[in-house]
This record gives sequence, C-alpha cells and structure tokens, in this order.
Amino acid sequence: MIGIAGRLLKTLVLPWFISQKLATFITKLSKEDLSILSELMATGRVTPVIDRCYSLSEVAEAIRYLGERHARGKVVITLEADNKT
Repeated sequence: MIGIAGRLLKTLVLPWFISQKLATFITKLSKEDLSILSELMATGRVTPVIDRCYSLSEVAEAIRYLGERHARGKVVITLEADNKT
C-alpha cells in the first residue's frame, strides 16, 4: 500500500518541479484485452520496440545496460543461443 501511496504523492508533487505531466492509473488485464493486443500486433497496428536481446547467460550485462538508462525500447532475455541486436 505504501508503494501506491508514494506513487500517488509523487504524481501530485512532481508537476510543481518539472514540465512533464504525470498520470496514474490502475488496470486489470483480462484474456479479452490480451487477445485484442495480440491481434493488433499480428496485423502490425501495434509494434513493440525492442532495443536489444540478450541470452539467459548475459542477464548481468542486460541489467547493467538497463542501469545505464540508454535503452530506447524493451530489453529482451531469450532462452535461445546468443541473439544480440
């Protein structure tokens, strides 16, 4: 509960100090929502942005990359052989 309250407080206080607008929402995913999202992705109307792919053995490197805050999309961990993009 403290986590939610902290985010709500941040949403109320931060606009006084920064020019970006913040919004908070709570959602509950349903099977229907995921089906719609899957359809949108299959038809190309929604395209995920993947910055880099790392193999499972490179998780430490992936976390380091995320920590540097350079990612411009999702960082994906694969269970297959090396797939660096």
